[in-house]
Amino acid sequence: MATSTSLPRVSLPPVARPAAAPRRGAPLPGRRQGYLRLRGSPAVVVPAAAAGSPSVPSPYPEAGSGVGDALGGVAIYSAATGEPVLFSDLWDQNEGMAVVALLRHFGCPCCWELASVLRDTKERFDSAGVKLIAVGVGTPDKARILAERLPFPLEYLYADPERKAYDLLGLYFGIGRTFFNPASAKVFSRFDSLKEAVKNYTVEATPDDRASVLQQGGMFVFKGKELIYARKDEGTGDHAPLDDVLNICCKVPVA
Repeated sequence: MATSTSLPRVSLPPVARPAAAPRRGAPLPGRRQGYLRLRGSPAVVVPAAAAGSPSVPSPYPEAGSGVGDALGGVAIYSAATGEPVLFSDLWDQNEGMAVVALLRHFGCPCCWELASVLRDTKERFDSAGVKLIAVGVGTPDKARILAERLPFPLEYLYADPERKAYDLLGLYFGIGRTFFNPASAKVFSRFDSLKEAVKNYTVEATPDDRASVLQQGGMFVFKGKELIYARKDEGTGDHAPLDDVLNICCKVPVA
């Protein structure tokens, strides 16, 4: 195992995908030419009847009503088995609570850090009856590299090689967001955490489709099919504050 204290340097081949504006999400069922757009502040707390504290009104008022249904029909792949599974089969679609963390890709050092934080927080999610679901861009074999070397529990890790969930949720994509966004500077305040997370890092976890490294992630909390928290990463390493996520999970009663 590598024990170097310096962070890995990853050289990427030319990207075949154009550096366009953030990619548009897939149409939501029942809405003509409609796309999920979480505009405004990067963090959106969607008002919910069960919420016990004041929340910031969503600039996209329909986000809480149709997102769960749309996402539920998206198939991703289990890192443990390699088999496809629908989002709707991952938690109770009536009253179950789920934290859905979309990592950038399995070869992203910042995502190894986020995965390590989620792993270390899992006991708190479990005690609150919250299902943790971590998704990354890449194939199940790439996901298993992260799971084995970090480590991270396979049963909570999933692969989305075609970025279907990322498209539907309208997450950012592009060279500017990945390499030049000011929000990425936040990672420097977490240098020690990042260094610890990548002790056993390997670039082999990077997707074979190198254009996938331009994908950004996000954090979402659902109660049943209802989206109650949404945050899109503005840049690489710009992860949702964990305290915000835990606050939402604790404030909303779990059946």
